[in-house]
Amino acid sequence: LYFVGVTTSEVPPLFVIEFLHRVIDIFEDYFGDCNESLIKEHSVVVYELLDEMLDNGYPLATESNILKELIRPPTILRTIANTVTGKSNVSATLPSGQLSNVPWRRAGVKYTNNEAYFDAIEEIDAIIDKSGSVVSAEIQGYIDCCIKLSGMPDLSLSFINPRLFDDVSFHPCVRHRRWESERVLSFVPPDGNFRLMSYHIGAQNIVSIPVYVRHFISFKDVGGGKIELHIGPKQTMGKTVS
Repeated sequence: LYFVGVTTSEVPPLFVIEFLHRVIDIFEDYFGDCNESLIKEHSVVVYELLDEMLDNGYPLATESNILKELIRPPTILRTIANTVTGKSNVSATLPSGQLSNVPWRRAGVKYTNNEAYFDAIEEIDAIIDKSGSVVSAEIQGYIDCCIKLSGMPDLSLSFINPRLFDDVSFHPCVRHRRWESERVLSFVPPDGNFRLMSYHIGAQNIVSIPVYVRHFISFKDVGGGKIELHIGPKQTMGKTVS
């Protein structure tokens, strides 16, 4: 399945790629997955979503919270009701967030239990010598959030050593000026699941990785051999891992 963005004039390529990624994320949020069969099954909702996400060729609403107020996610009961009554999933009123300075969060959010979860996901690409020491390594990381807080919360997130980050990209909710001056993430989060930031740590800034790799290679006289790899977490003895 390929997604193609067509432009009539020259635009930054990453701008188009980021929008296509947003489209895929929205489809996965609405339909649970993004594949050919689901797109065919919900073709009407797909057209409605694209119509709201793009206005005369310009990205308009790309946040899941806003789109769900504009276009209700498809369910079996809603599909049957729309078929009988002839109604559509499109709301007749504008989302409350569209009229505020935080369009990624809807107004009037209430929860019985307030919860906030942060998942740090890192992919390590490393070269390790025969003694188990790291020769070079790079890390591509993500911070995914699940925020279920009432009202309009204002959160701050700090790091032990933010100078390790070579390259970062943020969700639009992050206040970029405060990050530039204090290296602190300050933001009013969207409601639900979203990716707060992505980052890259290059080989020149790498610290000890939190896993060990041990290998054993043996060869047979008649040809062939065996390779064994043992990977496990390092014992940090309660120390903080940067």
